[in-house]
Amino acid sequence: MIALPTRAGKPDSALAKAVDLARGIVLEVAEPTEVGDHLGAHAEDERVVTHQFACVRPGYPGWYWSVTLTRAKRGKDVTVNEVVLLPGDEAIVAPAWVPYKERIQPGDLSPGDLLPVEDEDARLVPTYLVGDDPLDTPLDGDAKAQVRRVAEDLGLGRVRTLSREGIDMAAERWWAGPGGPEAPLAKSAPDSCYSCGFLVRLNGSLADSFGVCANGNANDDGRVVTLNHGCGAHSEVKLARKQQPLPLPDHVLDTLTDDDIETV
Repeated sequence: MIALPTRAGKPDSALAKAVDLARGIVLEVAEPTEVGDHLGAHAEDERVVTHQFACVRPGYPGWYWSVTLTRAKRGKDVTVNEVVLLPGDEAIVAPAWVPYKERIQPGDLSPGDLLPVEDEDARLVPTYLVGDDPLDTPLDGDAKAQVRRVAEDLGLGRVRTLSREGIDMAAERWWAGPGGPEAPLAKSAPDSCYSCGFLVRLNGSLADSFGVCANGNANDDGRVVTLNHGCGAHSEVKLARKQQPLPLPDHVLDTLTDDDIETV
């Protein structure tokens, strides 16, 4: 079967007819039981044609064998460019590579693991720049090292702190997380964290929207929550009469003695 012309033009007739040759090339790298029907041929370029054969190798559904043939201008001899096994649209392939720093999730770090932060991390800025006018020119590596040494000598504490972008990223992550207003726990809560006595408010620009839960019986204990989050462990929650446990019956006084048992 010959495929319809592609954007590269009509396939070279001599190359398009070389199906048996293309199949023979595939059989040099695969077992006969792993090569299926001829799927078609299409032009890659002038006098360059690629043949495709179904792959029936176990574990490779949706893959196909691809053989590219070519010939010289006015030449009759067909030359093989390459033969490869390629995934089709429905093939099972490995997911796209994601750098390890983007794959790490909270809780992945084990004791002793290190996760260094790059000097150019947009989430952090030098502490001495917060609240002051930024420098006209960025600092190079030597200047940053000198700033760190001066900060340590002066006892300024943290060399870097959250930038405006870092604060915004944290706020967006917390708002969309399990401690945010859209969490299922918050949807069914009787009231919000704003009025809960167990809420510890944050300082700074995040104080207007976030706090930390300090209720040891709550799911969010020790976690950042939005003020419009909530749960069933709110400090002012009250049970309705029908939700209250049934009262225990009065105690029964056992007056039976050993003598009474012997007479029974």
